[in-house]
Amino acid sequence: MKNTIQRLSFCLAFLLLSGPVVHAQLRLDLESGLVLGTPYNEVRIPNTGGTLVDLSAELSAQPTAFYRIRLGYTINNRHTISALYAPLTVRYDGAFDRDVNYNGLIFPAGQATRVNYTFNSYRLTYRYDFVADERWRVGLGFTGKIRDANVQFANETSNRDTNFDNLGFVPLINFYVSYRPTQRLGLLLEGDALGARQGRAEDIFAGATYQLSDAFGLKAGYRVVEGGANVDTIYNFTWINYASAGLLITL
Repeated sequence: MKNTIQRLSFCLAFLLLSGPVVHAQLRLDLESGLVLGTPYNEVRIPNTGGTLVDLSAELSAQPTAFYRIRLGYTINNRHTISALYAPLTVRYDGAFDRDVNYNGLIFPAGQATRVNYTFNSYRLTYRYDFVADERWRVGLGFTGKIRDANVQFANETSNRDTNFDNLGFVPLINFYVSYRPTQRLGLLLEGDALGARQGRAEDIFAGATYQLSDAFGLKAGYRVVEGGANVDTIYNFTWINYASAGLLITL
């Protein structure tokens, strides 16, 4: 994944160093907060022969903090290219009420089990803002997402520990809508989403922004990540709620 981040950073650095651009603007979006809960997190690996479990209903999710970093570059007030790094790991603890077959190992009923659900995201986005005035900014674009997922089951009592990695590319539609009723206060809706026969993915933020100065702003709101895949090797659908706050830096 280090190579992925390096490639994304190189793309942005190339734009910055490729020569003067009229009305160019660099923006850094630093976001953090808490995972409020996971209404469902259904996992079955392998998809044929494995046991379907809902981690959210059958185990207890531990309090989880998160962070995200997005670096964006806007050209001529219309064209924005951005790179996002969004790591996440949620830990579940408890005991299943039945034997669970996960990734070829049996986890016995009634024994303490830990599950680490990792879902890291790396994205490169291009967006065109077809509305860009003092109050409104509305745009659509394309996001190329690299999904780096890992689900680990561990049981110390029976000395069982196994994990399943899932690395893949996901194309998404990017959207952005902001409204500024005043010079400092704004409302923001943005995200990436797309559905297909094999699965779906949505990552959406809704909240408010407050501009402290030309260079610094704040944001706060609610983020939801939902979706999953139903393919030959795995079945996994999850819904994650976030309470989110961030710092917006414009250069």
